[in-house]
Amino acid sequence: RCSCKASGGGLVQAGGSLRLSCAASGFTVDNLAIGWFRQAPGKEREGVSCIDSSGSSSYYLGSVKGRFSISRDNAKTTVYLQMSSLKPDDTAVDYCAARHYRCSSAYYGMNYRGKGTEVTVSS
Repeated sequence: RCSCKASGGGLVQAGGSLRLSCAASGFTVDNLAIGWFRQAPGKEREGVSCIDSSGSSSYYLGSVKGRFSISRDNAKTTVYLQMSSLKPDDTAVDYCAARHYRCSSAYYGMNYRGKGTEVTVSS
């Protein structure tokens, strides 16, 4: 069974940066697409970014394009989400999840899901 553990959340001022990490274990991570999803208070969970198993394709939510960057280090079995120019609207609980080979835009379309890390952006 694959486990995905998200970390790196915290409190930051608007315009600041955070780097989230997703540590995957229990499976051959080279075969896993890893995605980030977030759920803001009172809102539905949405896909933020995803990188496929090869690392050659990545996807971003429109509102984070140009501000967020996803990358993977298979040697460390970790995927990172670098978040810059953060806005109060980015406040949410962020989750990482894994799926065999290709990304899914739906959180429950991912095969393995982990606990979230909280991101709070103050104005």
